[in-house]
Amino acid sequence: MTIPTLGTLSGRKLVTDLQSFGLQIGEQTGGIARKGGAGPSDHKTITIAGQTVMVPVYTSGARHSPFQASPPDQHGASTLLRDGQTLGTIHFPAAPRFYGLSTADGIPYWKIALLHGRDTLATTVHQTCIRYADRRTSCQFCAIGQSLEADRTIAYKTPAQLAEVAKAAVELDGVRDMVLTTGTPNVVDRGAAVLAESARAIRAAVDLPLQVQCEPPRDHGWFQRLRDAGADSLGMHLEAATQAVREKIMPGKATVSVDRYMDAFASAVPVFGRGQVNTYILAGLGDSAADILALAERLIALGVYPFVVPFVPISGTPLENHAPPSADFMKSVLAPLGRMLREANMKSTDIRAGCGRCGACSSLSAYEQ
Repeated sequence: MTIPTLGTLSGRKLVTDLQSFGLQIGEQTGGIARKGGAGPSDHKTITIAGQTVMVPVYTSGARHSPFQASPPDQHGASTLLRDGQTLGTIHFPAAPRFYGLSTADGIPYWKIALLHGRDTLATTVHQTCIRYADRRTSCQFCAIGQSLEADRTIAYKTPAQLAEVAKAAVELDGVRDMVLTTGTPNVVDRGAAVLAESARAIRAAVDLPLQVQCEPPRDHGWFQRLRDAGADSLGMHLEAATQAVREKIMPGKATVSVDRYMDAFASAVPVFGRGQVNTYILAGLGDSAADILALAERLIALGVYPFVVPFVPISGTPLENHAPPSADFMKSVLAPLGRMLREANMKSTDIRAGCGRCGACSSLSAYEQ
């Protein structure tokens, strides 16, 4: 028995359900995992009928999920069950070959950048943030410091290290794009400077499409500087749709208001192109479906791709017991959003690099079809 293709209603429903409920797995299940960090966290990568997605496995909710995976065989194949009933076969992709390498000074490549989804390389250049240490200002869902404390990464990845790892990931594992994000190091350029330096080094070493992600810098001239440094797309993440929810969930980041983001988007789109500027929106933080869709309509009109993903509560954060959105709630957002994107001819497949192109953290791309 095979799992339906993601382009069908039943297939995309299955992925939406999995990403809402999570997946129970055995303690020794291998493959590609992501714990802590700047995001997406507490996930494991699985492949369903040729489509690679990231599904929560390390959350408290996943431990009570109706979905279970049997121990994978030597090829990574596993049986997916729901409430004990067999649904079909899934695969846990093997760790990429570049994970087995280290820099000359002994730092494993996987501490510098990780594989997300099928073929997207991702890194947090600065694994620190000016807001993280103070819960009065930090984003309540953020776990950027957890992977650093657990020695799963390093605090700062140099341009030379990033270029070395990117080149190896392309040559050994066929990586097709790379995401460079950062904790916010200051309130002036908000990380744009370090991203530009990193992008320039990577593009000098390998021909790899790049997305850079940061908060809106005060000087919008940084958008052209980032583009000139080799960035193909830009992510500026609102996280939540309404200012009230943003102030509650991310009190520090909310000082950069929705209106200021909109001004920044309007400046960035002419530089990067329509659909090449993205924003992450976490559904389930308190915004209604109508709130998210109203914001998405404004974003699409500006030429910004709204990448809506289900919120995943991460252990050790203030929101670890906050319930994730239901599958029905996600469908109530993703189905009309998919129609809006189709009508605007703004597709994830046209994004040159980044989270929207990867699409593994949301079933949104299936609703575009």
